[in-house]
Amino acid sequence: MSGFVEKPEPLQVPGLVHLHTGKVRELYRNEAGDLVMVASDRISAYDWVLPTEIPDKGRVLTQLSLWWFDQLADLAPNHVLSTELPPGAPADWEGRALVCKSLRMVPVECVARGYLTGSGLAEYDETRTVCGLALPEGLVDGSELPAPIFTPATKAEVGEHDENVSYEEVARQVGADTAAALRQSTLAVYSRARDIARERGIVLADTKFEFGFDGDDLVLADEVLTPDSSRFWPADRWEPGRAQPSYDKQFVRDWLTSAESGWDRGSEQPPPPLPPQVVDATRAKYVEAYELLTGQRWS
Repeated sequence: MSGFVEKPEPLQVPGLVHLHTGKVRELYRNEAGDLVMVASDRISAYDWVLPTEIPDKGRVLTQLSLWWFDQLADLAPNHVLSTELPPGAPADWEGRALVCKSLRMVPVECVARGYLTGSGLAEYDETRTVCGLALPEGLVDGSELPAPIFTPATKAEVGEHDENVSYEEVARQVGADTAAALRQSTLAVYSRARDIARERGIVLADTKFEFGFDGDDLVLADEVLTPDSSRFWPADRWEPGRAQPSYDKQFVRDWLTSAESGWDRGSEQPPPPLPPQVVDATRAKYVEAYELLTGQRWS
């Protein structure tokens, strides 16, 4: 069992129809038929959406995504139409709400990996492959791969695991042409972002994208290249053969699995609230990632 510890009641806004509550985002449709995506300060770990929020997290995710969309505009169009608040929206939505095109979404998590870690490492240790792709012997946690690889996953509901699948399975599900376009776009965008991050002292180990179709055009959607969807490592501390320090919610994961939390991950009990020091440390990492990547001071 997993999901929301306390599922929020979505805010009702005149002129907007609430469509969906995700782990982090609330999704609405406006009267023009466009989507309004609002990033909350919720945080998830181990398939649970936790009861404690991280202040500013939703704004960091939104503003960092907008910055990346600008860096990638010549490689991949995106779904953003406007950052203006819809009429009647609460002031708290400022900086965290986007008006977006309504796309025909492709039901695939498009994951690019340039380094071996996480579920990719677990599969490699068993089979020397990741999503059916053969890799060289001798790789360890944090190893840079000979070239970035496309390792797709099926999208899961809140509280469920995304499941890694082969490229052939993606082609079977969405068609050969769409699968090829997803792979090409994912690797092109990852490679550009990896180089930009490296110039700023950050290793982009892996990331995931979502795409949809606007007519016949493949368009980047949701969020891009944030600490929620990517593994960012400080380049000056990168050392293969161990778990890497990172700019993400590792503080949350570490505390939840510590004796201090008193939570048994294997039980069906929801995790407890986060203590203030974990909240503060997690917020600081998200803000630090934003500032290093964009070169802009968070305020």
